Amino acid sequence: MSKAKDDSGLGAQSAKVTRGGRARSVGEVVPSVGGASFRRFGFVQSSIVRRWPEIVGSRYAQVSAPESLRFPIGKRADGVLTLIVSSAYAATMQHILPEITDRVNRFFGYAAVAKITLKQGAVVPRAVARPQPELVALPEELGDSLRTIADPELKAVLESLARGVATKTLTVVGKVR
Repeated sequence: MSKAKDDSGLGAQSAKVTRGGRARSVGEVVPSVGGASFRRFGFVQSSIVRRWPEIVGSRYAQVSAPESLRFPIGKRADGVLTLIVSSAYAATMQHILPEITDRVNRFFGYAAVAKITLKQGAVVPRAVARPQPELVALPEELGDSLRTIADPELKAVLESLARGVATKTLTVVGKVR
């Protein structure tokens, strides 16, 4: 690219940088922001770290955490998963490695992990999960449109919104002009 002089005497790029596209929610941006960090430490997908309690169960997630997932060069299968395990539970975890391998491979949907190595160390306790919203039957006067929504959290929020609209008791947050 050629450089052009502007009025201030400083060099500037002659090619314009165009911005555009739609506004994105924070939930869409956060995985890509953390993606470089996760890849640096051997995680192709950050979801294995975030969803570790779902993969191995809460009992084993309290005493273990994934540290890295390394694949052979050019492959996305037969990887080596390294786990940090509390010292007191290392022997127990050693006995259930085949089950953990099966669960991780089931999570990925293919044989992503061929071997698991254990490293003894301190496992940082996870934050306590928020309780799921209590599901209450939707009144008939609100219609059947919300009954087909499968996600319970989304359904609870939409039902709450529908009830607020139906009773006209919406809480206003912030300034309204």
